[in-house]
Amino acid sequence: MSDHIRTRHDGGVLEVVIDRPKANAIDLATSRALGLIFRDFRDDPALRVAIVSGAGEKFFCAGWDLKAAASGDAVDGDYGVGGFGGLQELRDLNKPVISAINGICCGGGLEIALSTDLILAAEHATFALPEIRSGTVADAASIKLPKRIPYHIAMDMLLTGRWLDVHEAHRWGFVNEVLPAERLMERAWELARLLESGPPLVYAAIKEIVREAEGSTFQTAMNKVTKRQFATVDRLYSSEDQLEGARAFAEKRSPIWKGK
Repeated sequence: MSDHIRTRHDGGVLEVVIDRPKANAIDLATSRALGLIFRDFRDDPALRVAIVSGAGEKFFCAGWDLKAAASGDAVDGDYGVGGFGGLQELRDLNKPVISAINGICCGGGLEIALSTDLILAAEHATFALPEIRSGTVADAASIKLPKRIPYHIAMDMLLTGRWLDVHEAHRWGFVNEVLPAERLMERAWELARLLESGPPLVYAAIKEIVREAEGSTFQTAMNKVTKRQFATVDRLYSSEDQLEGARAFAEKRSPIWKGK
């Protein structure tokens, strides 16, 4: 697959580590490999949650590899099935993904983090969108970031390329938890285990509703839910898991989710 990506899975949890010294920057080949990994994660019913992190203690991911670009990688080249970093444009990824930010998270690295559902960060993590300084645009971040944090803070980051420390990132709400570096992956796995034990069909419905509602009015999205026009909602409402949830509640026991 790639010498620059390490994966391991335990039960229903997949861990993906970007390992491209020195800065875990991503070239076209690495992006394509990540896309295949996350596509297979999406399509494997045995896998329920993914964690993405970077190797080492300094960088999560520095984003687009400018050295590779200088050597011929086109900025608008073939990033693979999931777009840049394997996640940004991967269709129908209806499973939870956690990012564990273990250091510098900038440019496309921050865009990868914004493509995940939960962001945990070490106390020394920092964040920036420095594309402005290299004469290019942080395209995915320009779309996503103003929807995640206050507009003026997002525009400050996009227009100036300034760095945020982890506590400011947490204050603006795009980091869920700040942790000592030695606790980061332990906490990521704790959270992944919690999600692994939950109802996969409900997670899928939540992710599709949230994703599709971004471009809809409230009432349009609600009508699609109530009329079962989302594929994940229709599947959930016809599932054994839907009945199991109600039975478990009535019987005062923990539900056993089968994902069907």
